[in-house]
Amino acid sequence: MDEILEILEKDARTGAEDIAKMLKKKPQAVKEAIKKFEKEGVILKYKAVINRELIKDLDAEVRALIEVNILPQKDLGFDKIAERIYSFPEVTSCYLISGTYDLLLVVEGRDLRTVARFVAEKLSPLENVKGTTTHFLLRKYKEDGVILKHKEENKRIAISY
Repeated sequence: MDEILEILEKDARTGAEDIAKMLKKKPQAVKEAIKKFEKEGVILKYKAVINRELIKDLDAEVRALIEVNILPQKDLGFDKIAERIYSFPEVTSCYLISGTYDLLLVVEGRDLRTVARFVAEKLSPLENVKGTTTHFLLRKYKEDGVILKHKEENKRIAISY
């Protein structure tokens, strides 16, 4: 992979001037390369990794990993049904995987019932879906290579008499 892309993938806030210094290139050349990557669709989005557990006023959102077993369509394979599934707004990520299941989805909802309703009313009834297994995420320890620090729990010292 291109060195500029590697640097931006690790920290999207790294400026073109800093990248140029790291790579011993001219800042203008780095800026042009980044613009080209954006125009070609190589760079799709810049993202912040947020530790939601540390945000006090945020409503708790539920995230689930859903394994989906599907029947591929003749002459279309998995792509058409995957496109139908990833079009749902609840689906934040969709991957074709090897193993027992065909697709792995990351689904977000307001609460457990919202995700369960999505599976029961939208996902499972699809013609080519043969089965699903849902795993609710209980806690994130690391995301996109970043270790997430967690709130310190009240660690009271036990006193015995």
